[in-house]
Amino acid sequence: MRVHFISNTVILSVILYSVSETRHDRVRVFKNKPFARFARKNDISDDDLCKAIHDVDRGLIGADLGGGVIKQRLARRGSGKAGGFRSLIIFRARERAIFIHGFAKNDVENIRPDELAALKKLAAEMLVYRREELESAIASGTIMEVKCNGKSEAVS
Repeated sequence: MRVHFISNTVILSVILYSVSETRHDRVRVFKNKPFARFARKNDISDDDLCKAIHDVDRGLIGADLGGGVIKQRLARRGSGKAGGFRSLIIFRARERAIFIHGFAKNDVENIRPDELAALKKLAAEMLVYRREELESAIASGTIMEVKCNGKSEAVS
């Protein structure tokens, strides 16, 4: 099928529409085993995780710790974000988010510098994973894909 465009404006709008409709604009969300255990124990649902990443995608980041690691608040059921939990996430915009550690603010005030250095090293490794490596990590149970709205799909 051939399509002829009359003006550059039409071409530009078609290109923008095509790019926004691709899956590349969406963030795939994962969690590792320890975080999954933390979330289950504290009644944090996959939809809660998806909402947190949706906020991050809109620029509402709790703290950018550098090296692909961010800290994001998660609400505690019945008390909101202020008295809730903190999550450490390996994050690359429009690509992937991996929840790797969670804690209650009243249990841990902050992470130590050596812990942050280790997280940044892990982020450097995981953010360059190709699709095959991600699928292998999922198959081995190292990480699991978060189900947004009950489905394994990316957050837009």
